[in-house]
Amino acid sequence: DWYRKLTGDADMIAAAGNSLLIAVVSAALATVLGTLAALALHRYRIRGLAFLVFTPVAMPEILLGVSLLVFFIQVLHLTLGLVSVIAAHVTFSIGFVAVVVRARLAGMDESIFEAARDLGASEWTSFRLVTLPLILPSVVAGALMAFTLSLDDFVITFFTAGVGTSTLPLQIFTMIKVAVTPEVNAVSTLLMLVTLAVIVLASCVAPDALRAGR
Repeated sequence: DWYRKLTGDADMIAAAGNSLLIAVVSAALATVLGTLAALALHRYRIRGLAFLVFTPVAMPEILLGVSLLVFFIQVLHLTLGLVSVIAAHVTFSIGFVAVVVRARLAGMDESIFEAARDLGASEWTSFRLVTLPLILPSVVAGALMAFTLSLDDFVITFFTAGVGTSTLPLQIFTMIKVAVTPEVNAVSTLLMLVTLAVIVLASCVAPDALRAGR
């Protein structure tokens, strides 16, 4: 009965739609940027890049949330909403994608890329036909990880969502402030099942990359 009641809860449906939209968009952007960062870290050793990429991963969430809130409002003069939440989620997800992809790159034989260059492949051709197919499982695993982190995030979303923007974690928090009803239990169970399913899928896609990332 409580699962059926969820389908008629307009606020919950809207929050779920926002969560999925934010998770999909932020995961896509973080995957592209994180993969590029991993390639740059592996090949070019750019000074300071590792600090920029991995600092959001190491920072406490509450500190990162407050910092992003101040940055969006005082520096960018951005109105808080879906855009600010997506930007915040991309910021902390890039590092996780980069860790997974970089671990895959570290375990690859460099002679493969040298052979591609010896055979006349350009940088783009070498990346498209050699590098990308080899790192694709780790890229997919990183995308799934970014999706999961975004879907479940509460602290950073709380600081960057603004008035009128709600996600599933924020909606659950709002509901439990009044009373813990079976509806809260139902939506929490569904959210947990989705998260576990994505984690299992990621571990099946690239188990070696995820173990190396730890």
